[in-house]
Amino acid sequence: MSDTVRYEVNEGLATVTLNRPDAMNALDEETKVALRDTLQRAAADERVRAVLLTGSGRAFCVGQDLKEHTGALQRGGGSALNTVEEHYNPITLALAGMPKPVVAGVNGVAAGAGAGFAFACDYRVMADTAAFNTSFAGVALTADSGVSWTLPRLVGPGKAADLLLFPRSVKAPEALELGLAGRVVPADELAAEAASVARQLAEGPTAAYAALKESLAYGASHSLAETLAKESELQLRAGASQDHRIAVEAFAKKERPRFTGR
Repeated sequence: MSDTVRYEVNEGLATVTLNRPDAMNALDEETKVALRDTLQRAAADERVRAVLLTGSGRAFCVGQDLKEHTGALQRGGGSALNTVEEHYNPITLALAGMPKPVVAGVNGVAAGAGAGFAFACDYRVMADTAAFNTSFAGVALTADSGVSWTLPRLVGPGKAADLLLFPRSVKAPEALELGLAGRVVPADELAAEAASVARQLAEGPTAAYAALKESLAYGASHSLAETLAKESELQLRAGASQDHRIAVEAFAKKERPRFTGR
């Protein structure tokens, strides 16, 4: 495993940490491969019930390592953007598609693909000193890492176009107001709060969370009638789960349920 991405599992929670603090967690080749493989590992890891994605140092992730990218362009450029298909797409799909809740602990600036990866998570806890920046147009590129799909669903198509056409730093208070962040906390409390949120999800009915993720993704591109049919299918599955029985029995006894994820 690469040192540029750390992977730790503790009591059902996998913490994935981007670990290039001196480069503000910029995405060089090694880091992109490690992040893709680590997220796919977390998705398949039977010990893991929830995932926390965060960064070390003062940044969450500033996106593509432009020094490495510039070198690739100078060497011919034809393959410089193959990274979108090889790395960014599978990373985004792993975050958005894994049947486990994923929390982003946004400890600092999240720009470009870094912002895209945060937007692909199910919930974002943001430090009050952090900020988002789409940044793509600033270097004459279009959106990647799923931003053209996730951002309009978070803030609406008009505001998404504004943030993409006129990239700027969206600081924590505005991010909270726009819906880019689920909650904002003081920077020195970010690590503990993000872990607490992720752990709460890890202890919850994770099979139901997986169904909720599937339902939300399905509803984003299907009609109401089709979505109602999908909800019915998923609710039948959830209703037959062990977790549902546990929840109902705990409710009747006025006890706190202990979910199994089954």
